[in-house]
Order: sequence, then C-alpha cells, then structure tokens
Amino acid sequence: MVTSTAPEAELAPIEQAKKRAAFACGEKYVQSGCRLGVGSGSTVKYLVEYLKQGYQNGQLKDIICVPTSFLTKQWLIESGLPVSDLDAHPELDVCIDGADEVDGQFTCIKGGGGCLAQEKIVQTAAKHFYVIADYLKDSKHLGDRYPAVPIEVLPPASQPLLRSIPRAEGGSCQLRQATKKCGPVVTDNGNFIIDWQFEKNVSGRDWLAIQQRLANTPGIVETGLFIGCVDAVFFAYSDGSVKEIVNTKKH
Repeated sequence: MVTSTAPEAELAPIEQAKKRAAFACGEKYVQSGCRLGVGSGSTVKYLVEYLKQGYQNGQLKDIICVPTSFLTKQWLIESGLPVSDLDAHPELDVCIDGADEVDGQFTCIKGGGGCLAQEKIVQTAAKHFYVIADYLKDSKHLGDRYPAVPIEVLPPASQPLLRSIPRAEGGSCQLRQATKKCGPVVTDNGNFIIDWQFEKNVSGRDWLAIQQRLANTPGIVETGLFIGCVDAVFFAYSDGSVKEIVNTKKH
C-alpha cells in the first residue's frame, strides 16, 4: 500500500477528501504493468502523487501514463513517471479522472478545466474508467451541483453555436472567457469552450439523445457529457471516509 507522505493536517478538509479518494482508487485499480490514462484537474494531482510514490518505492513497476492534458503531462514529467501517448499505446487498461458532477445514473459532467475532448478520447481508449471526486460532486440529477455542460467547439463555429444550441436544446450559452488573458479560453487543441447552462428540473431528460444531437452538430468537437462509461466512483467525505460506488450495470 502506498501511503501519503504529506501531513493531511496541512490540507483543507476538502483537499484531504480529494486526496483520500485518489489514493483509494489508485491502491485498488493501478497495478504494476498498467497502461493508465491519467485525467486532469485538482483531484487527479493527488493521483499523480500516489503514482509517484508507488513508482519511486518500487511498488508500481513498468507502468505507462497517458495524460489527458498539457498540465497533467507536466505533472507526470516532474514526478519522474513514464509518459506516453495514444500513438504509442492506443489501448489502455484503466483511465482515472475527476468530474465536476456525477449523478445517480453515473452520468458525468466534465470539462470545467477545459480538457474534455482529450479526456474523452483517453477514456474511450481504456478498458475501465474510474472517477475520483469529493462528496460535493455527488448529485441525484445533473445540474444539482454543476450549472452547465462544457462544449468544445471550433472557433469559427462559436458565434453560430451560441445561438443555435439554446434554440435546439433550451437554456442559455456563454463563451468561456479566460481569466489571465484577454479573450476566450483556448483549449489544448486550439478550440473554444461554450458553457451550456441547461434548464433545470426537467423530468425524463435523455442525456444520451442530447449528446448525440450535439455531437452531430457541425462545429462541435465534443461535449462534457460522459454517459455509460463509468465503472465506479470514489467519493471522499469530510469525515475522512471514502466510499466506492460501483456501476452494477457495467458489471
């Protein structure tokens, strides 16, 4: 078992929860020889910490890490972990990533960090997909916790899509703006992000049908809807406990 070296007392309670979820998932599903898709975001940084410790102490041998973003790649390199890509390793054993929200049907919203297209590509290449998150991401219905579905779009299509998506699907759309530069957020792929703020409290919403309609729209690269792909979610709670919820429909 790999154990954390950093005192958890130095972390805020929510960060302690994220770290416990990442370590619990890594201990159960990452083994020597694993070809691993490594997600993006604040919770995944603790997974990288887990991998670093296991690799350095010899408990994790011959692992291959395929990152889902530029930042994750930098974390892996700085940690001395073996980094590759889907060109060299197009089939992965496991992908572990965070989420902005997970509902009761294991449907996820991802893309708050703007990496949703690469995250979905890597996830699709893996045999198994596990989500690590704190309890604040756990919801009964999408929209209870996170207000929008991120959609990666080609820049020339952004203005038409800002108008056509609400007309077709309801709600409203905003072009995500950068915080440390003038203008919109630009993804690792050179695209823009539209945040679709969908209408809440709509009963019987068919997220798969919505995903298919959006994916078939010219100019849309990918959405932050992850449907029917999660094997299990590790939720960590502020009292220190970690709960694994298994998607029995996939087992």
